[in-house]
Amino acid sequence: MSDRYVALGLARVRTPWFSDVSRWATSGQLAMDFVKTVSASEVRARLESGRPFSALLIDGGLPGVDRDLLELAREHGCAPIVVVDGSVRDWSTIGAADTLPTDFGRTELEAVLSEHATPIGRADDLPGQVESAGEHEGGFRARVVAVTGPGGTGRSVVAMAIAQGAATDPAHADTVVLADLALHADQAMLHDARDVIPGVLELVESHRSGAPSPEEVRALTFDIVTRRYRLLLGLRRHRDWTALRPRALRSALDGLRRSFTLVVADVDDDLEGESATGSVDVEDRNLLARTATGAADVVVVVGNPGTKGAHSLLRVVRDCIASGVTPDRIVPVVNRAPRSRTARAEIGRAISELLAASNPGQPVLSPVFLPERKQLDDVLRDGVALPDGLVAPVSQAVRARLEAVDDRTPVLHGEEPVLIEAGSLGAWDEEVAG
Repeated sequence: MSDRYVALGLARVRTPWFSDVSRWATSGQLAMDFVKTVSASEVRARLESGRPFSALLIDGGLPGVDRDLLELAREHGCAPIVVVDGSVRDWSTIGAADTLPTDFGRTELEAVLSEHATPIGRADDLPGQVESAGEHEGGFRARVVAVTGPGGTGRSVVAMAIAQGAATDPAHADTVVLADLALHADQAMLHDARDVIPGVLELVESHRSGAPSPEEVRALTFDIVTRRYRLLLGLRRHRDWTALRPRALRSALDGLRRSFTLVVADVDDDLEGESATGSVDVEDRNLLARTATGAADVVVVVGNPGTKGAHSLLRVVRDCIASGVTPDRIVPVVNRAPRSRTARAEIGRAISELLAASNPGQPVLSPVFLPERKQLDDVLRDGVALPDGLVAPVSQAVRARLEAVDDRTPVLHGEEPVLIEAGSLGAWDEEVAG
């Protein structure tokens, strides 16, 4: 049998074009098998069934048409084609291969299929993956610093200190964002935020069906004037993680990176996924932490002193390495450290030796020590800048690590410099030049 297209279709009840395509396919006027579906969930199930599909014809007016669905189709080699009714929306920004008007004819459909879809012959002849929209999109992307650690270690305050320290750098003036990406989001409480919206849910939702501009992304954050950074509020309830979709979340993080020069993410220490637990639900629950650490240039792991504190810090470091973070990108931090140099040296030696033993041949940095701040609660209550004794050590360590792992290709401006003979360019004074 000759190759033919195999297309999925999803539209509202009694949609004229849906019936037309079905008739063309059934009568043989169009070399295509047309598989009707009744919901976006069925579309996802069929795409993930392993059967190859050439294209997805979908009604743009349906509420389930978002970035995740369209990019899921692309990942399975299925070209998503959205049928729209006079919409001026740019569907390509969320993954559509092309669009068709609601009154399209058979010739127009054939032309779009010929351009974007792959005919399928044998059942095992899978089409190649369709290139994701924006996959190779250029432009500036900010560095990402993920701050993690067990509960009760002061992780969120350390994230605030890093953001404040970076914001004092003229290179990051007013362009640092502290993003609360923890399941139990505490940054709103620590900043005494008067509002609960907008936050990460609104940011992700705006990227499900569009590509907000940097100005629109910044409008979803709050200006923390005393510390010179902006704040993205987190989830309002722990269970709100169920509303997050992976592709929309990745796009939202990319939107932050396009809108700021540094993103500091406050994340949980649980990075387990389906491969480790066999549970898709566990991976979805940990989506915020896994996405942030996966995109991070540097991961700061915060722990407490003492045997239990060192054990917990080492556990999180190992989990980060297991999830793909290289040791040279990890900055261990011991918060509320003793002031005694001898005690600090013992803690640092123990952590370094244990990390070296568990990761032989890998570089391991000495931990950064942050002292106990007795009046820190008063500083947080009053909303003033964090003390320099807390900010300087960790922000300097993060800055140094960012510079050390900077693998971005420098921008070259023209050819190599050429020596110019003195006087060959003339003189500023016209009389001297004459």
